[in-house]
Amino acid sequence: MQRSVGGVGAVIGSFLLVVVVVLATSTGARAAEGDPPIRPESPIRVFNGKDLTGFYTWLQDAKYEDPRKIFTVADGMLRISGDGLGYLCTKDAYRDYHLVVEYRWGTKTWGKRETRARDSGVIVHCQDPDGSFHNTFMAGIEAQIIEGGTGDLLVLPGKRADDSVIPASLTAEVTRDRDGETVWQKGAPRKTFPSGRINWFGRDPDWTDAIGFRGKRDVDSPGQEWTRLDVTCDGGHIVYRVNGVLASEGFESVPSSGKILLQTELAEIYIRRFELLPLDAPSEPPPGK
Repeated sequence: MQRSVGGVGAVIGSFLLVVVVVLATSTGARAAEGDPPIRPESPIRVFNGKDLTGFYTWLQDAKYEDPRKIFTVADGMLRISGDGLGYLCTKDAYRDYHLVVEYRWGTKTWGKRETRARDSGVIVHCQDPDGSFHNTFMAGIEAQIIEGGTGDLLVLPGKRADDSVIPASLTAEVTRDRDGETVWQKGAPRKTFPSGRINWFGRDPDWTDAIGFRGKRDVDSPGQEWTRLDVTCDGGHIVYRVNGVLASEGFESVPSSGKILLQTELAEIYIRRFELLPLDAPSEPPPGK
């Protein structure tokens, strides 16, 4: 009889453990170290509008400390002051999702970029260790945010402490612009990139690294208006939309899952939405102009 009761208790305990794991995964709760990447089954508000729960900070100079309070939350918004190089990174790794980010520029710029184009970015499929890309960011695939270049995709391989390489690559349909730079063009021949930049289709060939630059075909919002980014990651397929416009696309990404980070790159930026949707979630209407 005692064995029977113990057996029932073990079964119930195992069942409850499975339920807890499933609920944690479906809602985006913190996964244990070494767990597989989370695939959203329902919307996950990665930024909850209140605090930095679910994130950690990493800075080039201060590592896991943030002495200058670069990352703060107020009035439902995340403010990244830009006073330094580094990032705010999710503690969890994710795969197969539709990422929605809504941002606007601040007015402050810093250091060597004080008079240059405001710069930031979202890096998906990030791979440990921290600071593996030029002691500044993580290895992964960047959805670029920069004045005149929001919509670009960048491939960022990394390097470990023992100098071994953390590979990254992306295949894209590309052509060349007037100056020979690589530009995404739907239907063009495919090329695989082990590093480097793929310009979005409308990037101005006369782009200059100057604060306030705006190209003739830019689809992000001007000034301090809000811009919405949609980055869909379906296995190795990445689709990047800016204000509802398909800006660039890549295939066979390496890696194809990982953490997600928001850069601080010497320009003030505000984030009001940072959310993961399931791939089969209903499409949202394009943002209003």
